[in-house]
Amino acid sequence: MNSGYTEVLNSIGSSDPTPGGGSVAALSLAHAHSLALMVARLTVGKEKWMDGHEVAEQVISDSIDGVENAIWLAKLDAEAFDSVMSAYRMPKDTTNEKKARSSAIREATIAAARAPLDTAFSARSLLSSLESLCVSCNSNALTDLASAAELCLSSVKIAAMNVKINLDSVEGDDVENISSQLNQVILDSKKLGESITLNVNERLNWK
Repeated sequence: MNSGYTEVLNSIGSSDPTPGGGSVAALSLAHAHSLALMVARLTVGKEKWMDGHEVAEQVISDSIDGVENAIWLAKLDAEAFDSVMSAYRMPKDTTNEKKARSSAIREATIAAARAPLDTAFSARSLLSSLESLCVSCNSNALTDLASAAELCLSSVKIAAMNVKINLDSVEGDDVENISSQLNQVILDSKKLGESITLNVNERLNWK
């Protein structure tokens, strides 16, 4: 662990509203990708785990980019919330100012909901990769894979709360669309998580 990691934690723990839960959801996903990379790298090049080489190599390729994307999503979430706060600070003395302010608030709030939704999408994608990898990866790293899956599930849950809290204050077809997408991501992620747990338990002979 280096000082940069501590700085991130101190930033989260400060009295500033950002980075908050949405960013933490993305950072949880970044940790999940890092664990996925470890499991995949412990699998490739080992003759005993030859059946898992192809999937592991794909996971390595995807998760190298995934770590960077997750960090970007953490920054995006913080910036999206800051934009909402900026919109609320717009002047509202005249009718035109009030209209402009309301429009800006709605636009920023929708963007603030889409940011954690993107995090949930990415977490679901990694869960799908982990489901494939857990069948034939290095068995010594199965609990690390399971940990990555749990981090993904936590990421989805945290992201979902942040999507919902933003959508609570707006209405419209785009809101319904985002809600529908979120519900599907939650359902898909739950099923993938259950499948991964089952496979890991079977390979480890856990009951």
